[in-house]
Amino acid sequence: MKLSIIIISWNTADLLAQCLALIYAHPPQEPFEVLVVDNASTDDSVAMVHRRFPQVQVLENQENTGFARANNQAIRRSRGEYLLLLNPDTNVAPNALQTLVEWLENHPQTGAVGPRTLNPDGSLQISAYPAPTLIGELWRLLHLDQLHPYGVYAMDTWPLDAPRQVDALLGACLLLRRQVIEQIGLLDEAYFIYSEEIDLCYRLQTAGWQLYWLPTATIVHYGGQSTQQVAAEMFLRLYQGKLFFFRKHHGRWAGTVYKLVLMLITLLRLLLTPLAWFEPTARRREHLSLAANYRRLLLALPGL
Repeated sequence: MKLSIIIISWNTADLLAQCLALIYAHPPQEPFEVLVVDNASTDDSVAMVHRRFPQVQVLENQENTGFARANNQAIRRSRGEYLLLLNPDTNVAPNALQTLVEWLENHPQTGAVGPRTLNPDGSLQISAYPAPTLIGELWRLLHLDQLHPYGVYAMDTWPLDAPRQVDALLGACLLLRRQVIEQIGLLDEAYFIYSEEIDLCYRLQTAGWQLYWLPTATIVHYGGQSTQQVAAEMFLRLYQGKLFFFRKHHGRWAGTVYKLVLMLITLLRLLLTPLAWFEPTARRREHLSLAANYRRLLLALPGL
């Protein structure tokens, strides 16, 4: 078995059906298997897969175990030499899977590779990142990347015919060597969701493997189709994951500094919230909703 495609699903039946249909419409040339882990969906995701895609292995969880644990569950069950972590809200383009597999076949120092990722409207979606640093996070939170990219890559300037070595890749479509997982270990299940792929990429790179963004392979990613269902909780999970990353890899002092950065930025955002009332209705609602999330974060920070 050359490739194991692993998909974690939670209440995304329609998108999952489309994702699976396109995998089988544009399969790799080598033998492959597909494993879907359902994290206790309440829609008909499981029944749909059994009905329409009987060749897919379905692992049904009785509770939502989170992204990292569910992926590990499927990795242990899988047989492929390569492991593709794929979100259910993605559409693979023709030849995308084959192109990704061929890159690993031909570049033995590459531990992981990711495709060029597009939004549904065809615009570029950020899918590669520099390694997280405290300064980079502060830069990002202050929106200074709009003036000069430092906390992010200037991916919109990258040529579309040249692979690019990067520090971290988006977990929505991430192809790994099983050899890498055997060397550095599975995804860290201390992350429920968010930052687990950043952690994995960091460990992969620390162990001497290379990561590449491959623009000749393309997917569409709708983004956040599961997490939008519990947006307020996921906002807290996002920063909880980032905080855990800094503590794990840079020590408690880094975690403390990051908490202080978050607290200061959150207070600044909340102080500026009244300005939202001078904005057009749509942007005002967006900013007020974001302010509510930051208030929750501020209250939760002491316990994180």
